[in-house]
Amino acid sequence: MHLVETIDIASVARGGDRDRTFVLDDTDLTADADLARLVGWQGAKAHVHVMSTMGGRPNDVAATLQGVDNIEVASHHLRLFEAWVEQRIGRHTTLRTGAYDLNSEFYANGSAGLLISPSFGAGSELAASGPNGPSIFPSTALTVRVEHRFDHLGYVRAAVLNAAAGCLGDPHGIDFSFRHGLLLAGEAGVERPGLKIAGGYWHYTKRHNDYTQVNVDGVPLQRVDHGGYAIIELQLVGGEGKRSLTAFGRAGVSGGAATPFQGGWQAGFLIERLVARRPDSQASFGMSRGVTTPGYRAMLLDEGTRPSRAETTFELTYSDRLAKWLTVQPDLQFIADRGGVEKARGVVVGMLRLTIAI
Repeated sequence: MHLVETIDIASVARGGDRDRTFVLDDTDLTADADLARLVGWQGAKAHVHVMSTMGGRPNDVAATLQGVDNIEVASHHLRLFEAWVEQRIGRHTTLRTGAYDLNSEFYANGSAGLLISPSFGAGSELAASGPNGPSIFPSTALTVRVEHRFDHLGYVRAAVLNAAAGCLGDPHGIDFSFRHGLLLAGEAGVERPGLKIAGGYWHYTKRHNDYTQVNVDGVPLQRVDHGGYAIIELQLVGGEGKRSLTAFGRAGVSGGAATPFQGGWQAGFLIERLVARRPDSQASFGMSRGVTTPGYRAMLLDEGTRPSRAETTFELTYSDRLAKWLTVQPDLQFIADRGGVEKARGVVVGMLRLTIAI
């Protein structure tokens, strides 16, 4: 059992009376169980993740499309974030079912994990999809996931998820009706120490509201949303127990109808063991561009605003464990063409993340 509390102190600077400081808190309790040892269920394990969030909403002031803090939520609740059982089938295949975080295995690369901007999690074109977002932080959905690994060379995995995310603790709880259809996802890749090359595809089975277009009666048109992505991660120098430099790049595209995003890309690097005598010292730099859809840009033009093709985020961060239970991480972000508006005043976000692990 593990208890981790993440506390962010975020200062948003836009000039004048728009400068604000926020405190956010995310507490996570996770437990894993070997069901063979507990109840004699051979080849099975279980995972439970309970989450509680509190605090402010810095993006209300930053006013970005992609967000600035990956623990910021619209409303605060105690949630059963994940609760799944995994069954091993043979040597190389597993079947997992229950409430499941899609981004724990899909559209994920470890070298981007230190960065705090939400755009370095699931790409924005996927994260903004669905009737209320896909099965990622802060709300998951009922899922069946199957994975097959080819020894230590690579993998293929697929998942069938409820298109409407909702978990115990959310105002409407779990959606058992499946009235919004399903989200289908697949990913395959080569993965070994120091290298990952992967590609994925996702598709909703039912139509959802177009983000900008309506019919003559003002009712949103219905579209089927889908998309794909690619990830590459390469350790350039170093290795286990040594200072290392890992570079990453990702790109995604979508149908571009049900969200403000047609796609985007992220790139950056991670340096581990930055300070030779501090094995947990890490630094990371990332750049992210969320490319907006023609419909979203047309909507801005109709409002008298000159649109940009993309919103761009630059992030620089450093992390070090100062005690067995405490990790400190200062972080700096700059967002250009904020909100997808050309030459909009850039916003600077300074952040201090404290992670307490028990």
